[in-house]
Amino acid sequence: MSFATSRVFKACRALLAPARSSAAAATASKASSTASKASSTVTGKIKAKPKPKLTTPTSSKPTGILKVTPVSPALGDFLGSPESSRTEAVKKIWAHIKLHNLQNPANKREIFCDQKLKNLFDGKDKVGFLEIGKLLSRHFVKTD
Repeated sequence: MSFATSRVFKACRALLAPARSSAAAATASKASSTASKASSTVTGKIKAKPKPKLTTPTSSKPTGILKVTPVSPALGDFLGSPESSRTEAVKKIWAHIKLHNLQNPANKREIFCDQKLKNLFDGKDKVGFLEIGKLLSRHFVKTD
């Protein structure tokens, strides 16, 4: 067998060999990358490019439903503060619902209102969980 044919058959064996596991492949690639880095630093020919820095604004104010706005006195009494974001208000209402077990066990989409929730939700005995956001919108005072 000549040198050229043996080179071809070695390449075929490498292609037909069973695949390594992902852990073994990761270890092998890590070892080869550290070896190439070492050789590049020794020869000085290949230099690693610096990664571009990501710029983010440092003083980004929350907007939309995350913006803290004044709330109605009824919602302020429930939350314990005169200002809140919509997301924080909904979180506290759901915490109250879970704490007092106010979800309908037969239909989890229905919420039974206790006296505190009746004050917020126009005196309704039951509300759907999708209605909560709509019923809360009147409690957030618009400030433009």
